[in-house]
Amino acid sequence: MQTDNESKGLLLLKKGKKGIFHVVFSRLGLILLLLVIQFFLLFGVLRWFEGFLPHILGGNILFAFIMVVYLINSRMNPTAKITWLIVIMLAPIFGVLLFAYTQSDIGHRVLKRRANQVITDTMECIPQSEDTMKRLGEENSRVKTLAHYMHRSGCHPVYENTSVTYFPLGEKKFAEMLKQLEAAEHFIFMEYFIVDEGLMWGQILEILAKKAAEGVDVRVMYDGTCEISLLPHNYPERLRALGIQCKVFAPVSPFVSTHYNYRDHRKILVIDGHTAFNGGVNLADEYINQRERFGHWKDTAVMLKGEAVKSFTLMFLQMWGSDKDEMNRFLSYPSLPAENANGFVIPYGDCPVDDDKLGERVYMDILNRSLEYVHIMTPYLILDGEMESALKFAAERGVDVVLLLPGIPDKAVPYALAKTHYASLLESGVKIYEYTPGFVHAKVFVCDGEEAVVGTINLDYRSLYHHFECATYQYRTDCISDIEADFQETLAKCRQVTMDTVHQEKLKVKLIGRLAKAFAPLM
Repeated sequence: MQTDNESKGLLLLKKGKKGIFHVVFSRLGLILLLLVIQFFLLFGVLRWFEGFLPHILGGNILFAFIMVVYLINSRMNPTAKITWLIVIMLAPIFGVLLFAYTQSDIGHRVLKRRANQVITDTMECIPQSEDTMKRLGEENSRVKTLAHYMHRSGCHPVYENTSVTYFPLGEKKFAEMLKQLEAAEHFIFMEYFIVDEGLMWGQILEILAKKAAEGVDVRVMYDGTCEISLLPHNYPERLRALGIQCKVFAPVSPFVSTHYNYRDHRKILVIDGHTAFNGGVNLADEYINQRERFGHWKDTAVMLKGEAVKSFTLMFLQMWGSDKDEMNRFLSYPSLPAENANGFVIPYGDCPVDDDKLGERVYMDILNRSLEYVHIMTPYLILDGEMESALKFAAERGVDVVLLLPGIPDKAVPYALAKTHYASLLESGVKIYEYTPGFVHAKVFVCDGEEAVVGTINLDYRSLYHHFECATYQYRTDCISDIEADFQETLAKCRQVTMDTVHQEKLKVKLIGRLAKAFAPLM
């Protein structure tokens, strides 16, 4: 916790600015009002449409049958198909109208078109070193095929000469962040899902303002959901007054759509093109245990120094909307290769508007190639059939598959949904533990002492299907042993889940989980 002589740094908001009064009488209040109006309009259209099928049972059945055939033959995720089938079978006309409306991508077509165009335009922005790919293939041909797939889905080259430092807690990452920010000379790029005023952001902001005054190019981007309760709509203007460039990614839209889930869930910090941070830690005090919300907050991050930092520079500039000239200018800064670093590193981003579910497929590939163990930390466990099958199949092959989940949840419904998977996973031999001191927000895969992923990608629908995400894949880097050691240390503080504890779960939790499971892909 904060000591008396510890400065909170630079704060731009007055105390109490984020209360319920601010929420109701703000831009959010208008958005919520417009959402309610849209629902009433949908019901109005439904009543008008029912006039063409007045109480004709056969018409309803035919209508539902046509939609069922359409959904079965669509390319939609199978679990999402089941959800829409339930909605349409229960309320054929309203279900079809809701489906058509949500799939129309109102308010997001420009975002989809721009994101796909950026990916296409930057596919060759960072050339893949053929020598590096060859050396990776000589060490492990199966990992090389994964690297080939990752590069096919975007500009995600495999690198050598990159040192990776692992931080087992958010406060350890924060301490190193401050040191690295103080050393910035040319540019600072920050892209985070959550920014909230307090000690963490205050101390960072103080450095950013000082660096901007010195002529450093400082850019900050955060997700539009921060406008709901954390930051006012004019916060970017307040940052610009300090010389800090700021953008809000996809401000909350007043349009109903399943694709409201297109959020920027990434956490990226790039300094001068040679240092980058990635992981689960947002810019808010609970992530460094300066504020207690759900017990002890367990989070992780990595710091990269060397060639692989270029990929995080590119990822930020893609989301910022930079043109090719600006991208080339920033990518030309020297990456300062870490000559003595072992292993291979692939920073990668996952985009929800393309056809490649890269985040999920990397996880599944690790599970399918595993021989001894796959140890996983994740805050949420809301699985589709493919991911659940991959976890179970690995365990059934004799691999030690261990899931480490929160002991104190941050949200009741996702917590209940996670528990609906417990029995099936346990029957296949997957081991499940819950972190008794508090909440696990880490997103970590570590496999066989050779592979690891640390990033922002949870094991839930939002991360795997709906959000912009990023992560750092590592093969035989020096810090993989540190990741496994941290996993074991954390595991010692957990309680094991057994079939007995599953059966003894509260009836309320079981009921919430089973009811919510039918609509999990839409949550």
